[in-house]
Amino acid sequence: MSEPSTRRQFLELAAAVGTTTALGAATAPGEEVSRAVGRQENQFKPLDEVRIGLVGIGSRGSNLLPLLLDLEGVKIQAVGDLVESRVDWAQNQVEAAGQRRPTGYSRGEYDFRRMCNEEDLDLVMVVTPWRWHVPMCVAAMEAGKHAATEVPAATTVDECWQMVETAEKTKRHCVMLENCCYGRPEMMIFNMVRQGLFGELVHARAGYMHDLRMDGELISPDGGEVRWRLDNMIRHNGNIYPTHGLGPVAQCMDIDRGDRFDYLVSMSSKSAGLNAFYAERFGDDQPLATQQYALGDVNFTLIRTVGGKTITLGHDTQLPRPYSRMSMVQGTKGIYQGYPDRIHLEDRSPAHEWEKLEVYQQEYDHPLWQQLVDRAEGRGHGGMDFLELYRLVKALRSGTPTDWNVYDAASWSVIFELSQRSVANKSRPVDFPDFTRGRWKTNPPLGIVTA
Repeated sequence: MSEPSTRRQFLELAAAVGTTTALGAATAPGEEVSRAVGRQENQFKPLDEVRIGLVGIGSRGSNLLPLLLDLEGVKIQAVGDLVESRVDWAQNQVEAAGQRRPTGYSRGEYDFRRMCNEEDLDLVMVVTPWRWHVPMCVAAMEAGKHAATEVPAATTVDECWQMVETAEKTKRHCVMLENCCYGRPEMMIFNMVRQGLFGELVHARAGYMHDLRMDGELISPDGGEVRWRLDNMIRHNGNIYPTHGLGPVAQCMDIDRGDRFDYLVSMSSKSAGLNAFYAERFGDDQPLATQQYALGDVNFTLIRTVGGKTITLGHDTQLPRPYSRMSMVQGTKGIYQGYPDRIHLEDRSPAHEWEKLEVYQQEYDHPLWQQLVDRAEGRGHGGMDFLELYRLVKALRSGTPTDWNVYDAASWSVIFELSQRSVANKSRPVDFPDFTRGRWKTNPPLGIVTA
C-alpha cells in the first residue's frame, strides 16, 4: 500500500538533505576497499520461454510492451502500475496478442514486491521514475528473478553498490536498458573500432542534449503538476542523465574490460532557461517561473580513464536546441562525429575533409543490423529499442552472458552523484569507485554480436 503522504514527503526530504550533505566530500582513496569481494556469475540454463513482469506502463512502458510481444519466446505474465487503467490497457494488449491475460498489480507504490514474491517470473523489467529503479531491481533479484531497468540504473554511489552486491549475492542478471548502444551508427562505429580503422582511441565526446521543456515530461499541460523529472531538476545540479551518450562510447573504449573510468571533473552553468520559459508561458508570478532550479542549464563533465583516454560528457535539457548525443570518437587513425554523421579516416578520406558516414555503411555496417534491419527499422527510436530487447531475450533463452551487466550499469550511472560532488566543490576531481574490484584488468572486451 502507499505510504501516507506526510511520511513520503519526509523520506524524500531526508533523502534530499542526505544527498546535499554527501556532495561536500569526494570519495576518499580506498573508500570502497572494504566492500565484500564477490562476483556475478553469468551462466544460466537456457530458457525455452522468458516469463516477464513489466513494472511501469507509462509512455515508455507502453512503447516497449508491443516490442516484447513481438519477440519469440516471450510471455508477459504480470504487469504493474500505480494507475489501474494503464494496467487494464496492458492486460488487453497482451490478450490481443494471443497470450493469457497477465496478472495486474496496482495496489500502490510497493505492490511490485508482491509481484516479485508471488509470480513465477524469469525477468522483472523496470520502466518507472528513477528513484524506484534500484528498489525494484533489488526486490526482483532477491526473489530469484533477473532484473532489467531503464536508465539511469541508479542515482547514488550507495545505490550502485547495492545493485552490484545484490546481483553478486543472488547470482542474477541486472541489466540497464541502454537503447542507444544499439543505434545503427553507434554499432557501425563500434564495428569499425574493432577492425582498427580509428587506430588507438584517445578521446570521445558524448552527451544528452535534448530540449525537454515542451514534451510533457516536466509538468502537466496547465502547469499545475510538477512531474518527477522536473523535480530532479529542482533538487540536483550535475550530469543527471549520463548514459545515453556515454554507453556507446564506453563500449568503444573497453570500459571495465581492459580500462575503467578513473576520475571526473564537472561544471554547470547558471540556471535561467526554465524560469524564462515558464514566465513567458504562464506569467512572471507563476510558481514555475519563480522556482529556484538547482540544475544548471548546461553541464559538462570531463572523464579520464586509467588508460589515459578522455571523454567530454554534456547535459543540456533546459534551453532551446536541436537534439544531439554528440557521439564523437577520435583515435590515432581517424575521427567520427555524429549529429550530423560524418567521418574522416587517415589514408582513406580526402585530406582535411569530412566524408558522409554512409559512404562506409555497406562495408562496415554492424552484422546485427545487417541481419535484422527488416525487423528492427522503425521499431522504437529507429530500431534500437527492438534490438536491445531482442538481445536481452536471446541471452536469457540461450543461457549466454548479456551484452551489458550490472557493472556497466553502475559505472555509467554513478556519474549522477559524482558529477554533483564535483560541481558542489568548485569542479574538483572526484574518483570513480571500481565496481569490478580490479577485474576490469582481465575482463575480455565485447565482441561483435550477430543475430
